[in-house]
Amino acid sequence: MVVNIVYKLKLTLYGLKQAPRAWYSRIESYFLKSGFSKRPYEHTLFVKVEEYKMLVACLYVDDLIFTGNCTAMFDEFKKSMNSEFEMTDLGLMHYFLGIEVAQTEAGIFLCQKKYVGEVLEMFQMHQNNPAATPAVVGLKLHKDQGGKLVDSTMYKQIVGSLMYLTATRPDIMYAMSLISRYMENPIELHLLEAKRILRYLQGKRSLGMFYKKEGKTPLLGFTDSDFAGDMDDRKSTSGYVFIMGSGVVAWSSKKQPIVTLSSIEGELVAATACACQAVWLRRLLEELQNKQEEATTIRCDNQSIIKLSKNPVLHGRSKHIDVKYHFLRDLCKEGQLGLEYCRSEDQVADMFTKALKIGQFEKLRGMLGMIVKP
Repeated sequence: MVVNIVYKLKLTLYGLKQAPRAWYSRIESYFLKSGFSKRPYEHTLFVKVEEYKMLVACLYVDDLIFTGNCTAMFDEFKKSMNSEFEMTDLGLMHYFLGIEVAQTEAGIFLCQKKYVGEVLEMFQMHQNNPAATPAVVGLKLHKDQGGKLVDSTMYKQIVGSLMYLTATRPDIMYAMSLISRYMENPIELHLLEAKRILRYLQGKRSLGMFYKKEGKTPLLGFTDSDFAGDMDDRKSTSGYVFIMGSGVVAWSSKKQPIVTLSSIEGELVAATACACQAVWLRRLLEELQNKQEEATTIRCDNQSIIKLSKNPVLHGRSKHIDVKYHFLRDLCKEGQLGLEYCRSEDQVADMFTKALKIGQFEKLRGMLGMIVKP
């Protein structure tokens, strides 16, 4: 029996592929109608400016946070949202997407203490002895086809749980980047390192990022590379971090997409990735009325990179490098970026490319603005 009936869906439902797009189109049209402008460099960020007053709204699916410098605009915005959508006003932000927020006169503190406890209990690590660092000094993981295989589902669950924790815990970023490379066929060696990260978190549950209330502060970047650090394909690891005022605002630890033939090439690839992030951050800050008037300083511990960024001549050591990695030189020439040398012991990005000794690790962690919850 053939029934020629087709149902027409009037409202999008959770679980449908079209639902996020339909919802975004709906709320985007509301924001634009209400006088907000969509930022071209971050499509979930909407800004409304009226003379010296500003309202900033940031959207994450159907969760929304907003800030600004005018309480009258806050009240008007909440009243408008309530008339347009079914909305719950939770007041001053204390908890958002698993991130705990403590706002005081001194500044804002972000951490995920509650989430850390849930993860430790989920994997039965809440009573284990804590570790001083998330990775052993000189740690090098590899595939090791002859190693003892472990439950890949559990391993992926650990990696996925810890990955969300890097939103406020840059101190575990390198170790996380390392263990996430072996989710296909994890062995006992990989699982031991994943459990070490959990043991480190056991002793540092309350650690988070503190942003002091300060005036207009410049953006400062750090970049570093660990040459040929991957034991399987000999690709290098890039690391960068950006700090504004007292705290870190962006960070990354990632295996490079190409095999570099020298340490200078590895440093150049890392510095280029850092430069791209710097350009995006400068544009975003300008949209938020915090234009960076001066060139953004990026600190590195390699003198050759600084010379290469200033010298347009491609000598024998660098003429084979892809032209796109010389994008850094153009930015320096235009005055958007400026490379500056720093000593290796003060290179904050070092903790995003390799496992460090306890003293150095704690020093660099402190430079990120990470403290125990007050």
